[in-house]
Formats: sequence, structure tokens, C-alpha cells
Amino acid sequence: MKARSSSCLRIDVLAGLAALALSGSAALAQEPTSITIVVPNPSALNNFPLHNAIGEGYFEEEGLTVRVEAVNGSASVLQALASGQAQIGNPGPGPVLAARERGEDVVFIYNQYPNSIFGLVVPENSEVQEPAALKDKTIGVGTADGAEVGFTRAIMAEAGMKENEGYQFLAVGDGGTAAAAILNEEVAAYAAAASDAAIIEARGIPLREITPDGFLSYFGNGWAVTRSYLDDNPDVVERFGRALVKGTRFGLDPANNEKTLAHAAAANPQEAEDASLAKLLLEAAQTRINPQPDQRDKGFGYQPPEHWQLWHEAQVETGALKGPLADLNAAYTNQFVESWNTQ
Repeated sequence: MKARSSSCLRIDVLAGLAALALSGSAALAQEPTSITIVVPNPSALNNFPLHNAIGEGYFEEEGLTVRVEAVNGSASVLQALASGQAQIGNPGPGPVLAARERGEDVVFIYNQYPNSIFGLVVPENSEVQEPAALKDKTIGVGTADGAEVGFTRAIMAEAGMKENEGYQFLAVGDGGTAAAAILNEEVAAYAAAASDAAIIEARGIPLREITPDGFLSYFGNGWAVTRSYLDDNPDVVERFGRALVKGTRFGLDPANNEKTLAHAAAANPQEAEDASLAKLLLEAAQTRINPQPDQRDKGFGYQPPEHWQLWHEAQVETGALKGPLADLNAAYTNQFVESWNTQ
């Protein structure tokens, strides 16, 4: 047999090394990206798109491994993002604007609740028929720094009142503790998320909403990241949103209600113990997450600039912001919406 030349051997070795490098790169490319997602409360039904994306394997398809952590309110969500303890969070728009005023460069990337998730409610037999009738009364909220506070401040400002002058807030928690506060007449009204209202009514306390019509445009919680994370990891943000849109579409199809309930129950078994209540909670979330007809062609996650302007003006008017932000547009981005919604 004829001996091979040293030059041929070198070529073979180099080719082998190149193949090894390519195979190693492929392995690294396939390595899933781990992210921690922080939410402002433990409800899984409020975040059914997230848990559908986990349960149906949409995150896995995108090469993402997610861990979900529940904290107490939007302020804690933003703190986790700022400290690097989490990569993606689910705060309300009001707290995001306040964080930006403090110099925290956080960016809203996905509008999960295009319809207001909050409503100002009173017991059905209350004499209060409109927000103006709450003068000198106490309004219950879930947490002192939750997104519902900014929402209610705006309603009361329209009625001509400022916090601690014409009315006051009392943090009474969610669900059962809020129901107790209403029963004990500790509060005259409650700034309720749709899910909270469902829980309270399921406990035998009929409620009546007194939210003025114009406040449905005050969209609710969505997904946010720090600017530095967005700049360094646009591919992760794109993959995250794409999986979330799939989870949203899945959960808005009535044919998938049972599977959606099961995915939520896997994340929060306690929430699923009362099956009839769980269905009510899911229905409430579906109503708020499904965009209004005039916004549906924009795609899931889209953030109307005019709705951000509403929030901004309300936060300034109520004193939640000391003054207008220099650049409101920096608080949010729609740059990924088209790619997220491409089927």
C-alpha cells in the first residue's frame, strides 16, 4: 500500500478538527437557554398564556427553559429585574413608569392585558353609584404599590379627588382577605382585578362595578425586561414572545379550556380546587386578554402608543410621577410584535 503524504495527513487532521468544532458549535446552539420569569402574584389562571406555553411545550420548542417565581406586586417584580434575579417580569404599566422616573431603564415589551384588568367595585347593595360618592371613604387595594393603585388614582382624579385628601387606600390583599374587608365594611369600594371580583362573588358577595367607561383603555400587566437585557438578548425576547403568543392563541380557543385549566392547575393546584371558580377565573382572564376588535389586526402583545399616553398623563396628574417623563417612547417597544405573530 502506498504511504500517504504528510500534507494529506495534515489536511485530514485539520478537517477532523473543523468537523469537531462544528459539531461542538451545534451542540452549544442546541443548549437550552434558562430564564427566570417573575410574576406579581401566584395566580396561574391570570397568566394562562405563560402556563400554556410551558405545558404545551412551546418554550421547549423555542429552546427556552423557564422557571416561574411569584412575588408580591409589581414593585417586587421590578426589583427582581433590576437586581438580575429574574430576566423577564410581569409588572403593571404604572409601576414601570414610576421605575423609569427613578432611573431604572426597564422596558415594557408585551401587552398581555390590552383591556383593563381592573375595575372599581362596590357591594351590590351599596349606596355608592359613582366614584365621586367615595369622597372621604376608604378604597381597598390588593397591595399598596400594585398596578391597581395607579388605575384607581386616575379614576378618582377624574372625579376631582386626590389620595389622602378626598379618599384613602387600604391594602387588604386579594381574594378571601379582600372579601373579609368588604364584609366587615373596612372598605367602601375595592379596586379589583377581574379574578379578584370573581373570587369575591363566588364567596357570596355580589358586586357592582362603578368604573367610568373611558378607563378600559388603561391596559393591565404585561411583560418587561431591563434595557440591558433587551440589548444583549433580543433572540431570547423574540423566542419568549413567540411562545407566549402560541400559548395565548391556544388559551383563547374554547375547545382548549380543559387543557388550559389543567396547565394552570399544574402550576397552582390550590387555585384549581374549586373547579367552578377556576372556570370563572379563566373566563375573566380570557375576556381581558383578547384584544378589542379594532386592535386584533395589530397582533398579540401590541401596545397602542395612545394608551401609554393615557397612563402617562394619569400618573402625572395624580402625582404618581413628579412630572412628565423626558421620553415616554423609551418605556415600551413594539419591535418584536410582527415576528411574534407570524404563523
